[in-house]
Amino acid sequence: MQWWAWIAVGAVLLGAELALVDAQFYLVVLGAAALVVGFATVGIAGLPVWLQWVAFSVLAVVAMLTVRGRIYGAMRPKLPTMQSGPAGGTLTLPQDLAPGDTCRVEFHGSSWSAVNGGHTLIVAGARAHIQRVDGLTLVVRSES
Repeated sequence: MQWWAWIAVGAVLLGAELALVDAQFYLVVLGAAALVVGFATVGIAGLPVWLQWVAFSVLAVVAMLTVRGRIYGAMRPKLPTMQSGPAGGTLTLPQDLAPGDTCRVEFHGSSWSAVNGGHTLIVAGARAHIQRVDGLTLVVRSES
């Protein structure tokens, strides 16, 4: 292949990854390998085509296995962990709640049924820990 073809393919792959698709840096690695082979073909006159393809393949595989993951991890922002439901939250009970009894509570703007899943009475106004969610019922326990 001609040197300019390697450089053109490398530029297209880099541009496609950076501008059009999010392929998790696979196209960047392939594009960089193509650019390196293109510049090597310029520097080394008469480089056989089979050797160009071997160099491209080796560079691409080695870069994918060693460099791609680190670069991709450094470039992607670390997202905060998201709580996916009410479990683990806390709420204030509007009335006394004996073990096994239920009542209506407000949690994050919604009305829920809550059942005392513990073995002790939770008094009105006390904070309760949401242990889990069973259907549309919050299973709560005393925080203390």
